[in-house]
Formats: sequence, C-alpha cells, structure tokens
Amino acid sequence: MEGRVRDVTVHYEEHGAGTPVLVLHGAGVDHREAEACFEPALGAHGGLRRLYPDLPGQGRTPAPPSLRSADDVLDVLLAFGDEVLGGGPALVVGHSAGAHYAQAVAARRPDQVAGLALVCPLLPGVRDVPAHRPLVVADRLGDEDFRGYFVLQTPAMLERYQRLVAPAAPLVDAAALERMGERWELTAPDGPAFGGPTLVVAGRQDSTVGYAAAVDLLAQHPRATLAVLDGAGHALPHEQPELLAALLAEWLRRTDLAG
Repeated sequence: MEGRVRDVTVHYEEHGAGTPVLVLHGAGVDHREAEACFEPALGAHGGLRRLYPDLPGQGRTPAPPSLRSADDVLDVLLAFGDEVLGGGPALVVGHSAGAHYAQAVAARRPDQVAGLALVCPLLPGVRDVPAHRPLVVADRLGDEDFRGYFVLQTPAMLERYQRLVAPAAPLVDAAALERMGERWELTAPDGPAFGGPTLVVAGRQDSTVGYAAAVDLLAQHPRATLAVLDGAGHALPHEQPELLAALLAEWLRRTDLAG
C-alpha cells in the first residue's frame, strides 16, 4: 500500500482492523524486519490494525532532497500518521532508529497516542555501550554484518538475517541516509515526554546503542516498564522473541485497547 504525504510516497504494509498500531523499523532495513519481529505478538491480539511503513530512504519509500534531517523524516511520519491513523487513539512501536522516531511521535501527538513501545532505542544520551561480544558462536556463520549484529550466532539466527535483514540492503539510499544522518538528533518538543503506558526493552549485550540510556527513560516516562534482557544484542527482537512477545502483551493490557 502507499500513502502520499508532503512530497514523499510512503510504502507500507497493513494487517487487521481496529485500534491502529504504527510500527517503525530501524536504520538500514525496511518494514519486513519489523513486520516479522512484531507481527506475531501484535497479531495475536484482536482489535489491532497494524501498519508497517518503510522509512524514507529505505525499502520502497524514497527520500527526496527535501529530506535533510531527522526532523524532516519526523514531519513525514507525523503527516503519515495523521493521514492513515485517522487522528484517533493509536499505539506506536519502534526498534532502534524507529524507536527514536516513535518516542518523538508520541511526544508531539500525546492526545492521539495511547501507548508507546521502544525496543533497543537509539537515543541522544547513548552512553556506556559495551563492546560486541557474541554469546553463542556456531562455527563462523554469515558475513561481517550478521556477526556484528547478532550475539546469538546460530543457524536459526542466520536464517532470519538472510531472510529478513539482508534483502533490504540493496534498497537503501545510502546517500540519503548519510545526508539525513548528519542531523540525526530530533528537536526537543516543547512539552514533557509521553506520559501514557510505555514499554522500554533493551539488550544487555547491545553493542550498538547499549542499555544505559534506555534505563534513563524511566525518569522521563512516568508509566514506563523497563526490561533489560540478557542474551540479546541490538537484534533483540530476533534473539528473544518469546520474552519480547510477553512484554508486548503486558503493555497492550496496560493500554486498555487490545481485545
């Protein structure tokens, strides 16, 4: 499906009906990773309309020259949300850079967002990031990108990487991501951080964004549940799907919106 907002045609996939859930993927991939990682948990609940857009410059969503910063991308996402979510109560989920945008969407549309879930969030205050140390290594599987992303390097994780992550690489507009990445920090909203039901999940072995900055979010979000999962790096949605699904289910109960 496609939605035209500003001068960007946003490609997205949609499942189900009911309360909208906007799910945002991380950098360098497309909607397929987020769809595969979050759809089992979200799809298990009735009454949810799940939307998985490709972020600008990734997948099938272009990034025209007018997009020069993270703020520009956020404007597109806000307009996309206004267009397809209908202005009613919605849930917002993000992984990595997608969580960076998800937090901002909730802060700027607090009256329209009923719940926020942040997984391995990219944050301005990132600190104390551990070195990459795989916990499970089955021979020398995959390429350097796989080995640098996963801390559980098993044949099952390699299969997920090859099916859900690697195919997105040829579709990335590297020049556009570099251009927008030079101004990756978002302008702080005027009001407070989102105050509704929030879930923050971080990987104990995440060597991309760490977990310390995610812990700091407890002070910003008064209704946040925080989980730091051992046995998970930045690929946490792949490596700990059962735990993530359980945490998402509890979060959905707190929003009082899921059937």
